[in-house]
Amino acid sequence: MDTLSYKTISATPATIEKKWVVIDAEGQVLGRLCSKIAKILRGKNKPDFTPNMDCGDNVIVINADKVVLNGDKFEKREYLRYTGYPGGQRCYTPGDLLKKSFKVTMRGKHPLFIKVVKGMLPKTKLGAKQLTNLHVFNGAEHPFGDKNPEVIDINKMK
Repeated sequence: MDTLSYKTISATPATIEKKWVVIDAEGQVLGRLCSKIAKILRGKNKPDFTPNMDCGDNVIVINADKVVLNGDKFEKREYLRYTGYPGGQRCYTPGDLLKKSFKVTMRGKHPLFIKVVKGMLPKTKLGAKQLTNLHVFNGAEHPFGDKNPEVIDINKMK
């Protein structure tokens, strides 16, 4: 067998096959769940993963309000952001973001999941594009039934 004849296969826009995936977040630990979601969004679970292409799947997360954090992290963990003005450092907790998710007017944009998953994706235009493929809902219903999403068990994924 001639080993020089092996070619590295890179995904191209014509060969990329994007699926829709539904994940149930009920009883899942937030960080572990989001790391698996980020892996699916990037496409690292596929054999034809190409780092410079958006070859990941579209992810729909349901029951996001039933996610858990170990210990008392819902109230003790603090996220910081800075407005750019003197004295403009703001502090908020995951519990604040979860409460805010019930008031968000943009459909499928959950502030807590966006914050956590965004930190696990590349800090480039590609990472921002991949983050738009994430749709998170507090309830069990979602409006993407016409896309024929595949329900996967996140516990069996590595």
